[in-house]
Amino acid sequence: MAAGKVILIPTVLHEDAIDSIPSYVIEQAKLCDAYFVENEKTARRYLKKYWREMIIDNYQWRAIHKAEHDVVSEFLQLLSQGKNIGIISEAGCPGVADPGQILVAAAQEKGFEICPLVGPNSILLALMASGMNGQSFSFHGYLPIDSLEKKKAVAQLEQDSLKKNTAQIFIETPYRNNQLIKDLLQYCHPQTKLCIAVDITAPTQWIKTKTVAQWKKETVDIHKRLAIFLLQA
Repeated sequence: MAAGKVILIPTVLHEDAIDSIPSYVIEQAKLCDAYFVENEKTARRYLKKYWREMIIDNYQWRAIHKAEHDVVSEFLQLLSQGKNIGIISEAGCPGVADPGQILVAAAQEKGFEICPLVGPNSILLALMASGMNGQSFSFHGYLPIDSLEKKKAVAQLEQDSLKKNTAQIFIETPYRNNQLIKDLLQYCHPQTKLCIAVDITAPTQWIKTKTVAQWKKETVDIHKRLAIFLLQA
């Protein structure tokens, strides 16, 4: 029996961004026998939107976060049985700032085939539009919540960026966006460049890069909107 393969299925960054998913992605999704996903409800809704004739109950579904050791074990067992498995993130590309990475790592260790599919990724899309250094960049996920720790982290990012000419990329929980902007404008040097990318791929998308000094002259309100931030000193 031939072993199954892992198909990394990208999903939308915003529910209105229907055209951001290439048609071949759904054709590849149809080859799967099971789906390991970050959120079962949204993953099912996503596939059903593009694949209306899909019968949900014909496929096995597992949430990646639940009983991690057991999930990895079942994942590898299904691949050994010749089952193709799709991995779907909550938004964007699985395995990138996403818990699906643990499954991909396990599949790599055992030598199973991994098939990444083209789709939207907020990190790269924001970097592309920022005008910052695409030859050298780092993604840091979330910055610390504690004010003092956040200040130290921002100072380190700015220092590393200046020393290595590197774009620094990070995200925030949407309801804390405005506070993060306030902190960045307070902690960073006036000539440091800050890019704010909001609602990427959605009709309401905007991506702007300005110096900290220029941002201080504006009022920005992106409370509870999906955003990604880039900094370059």
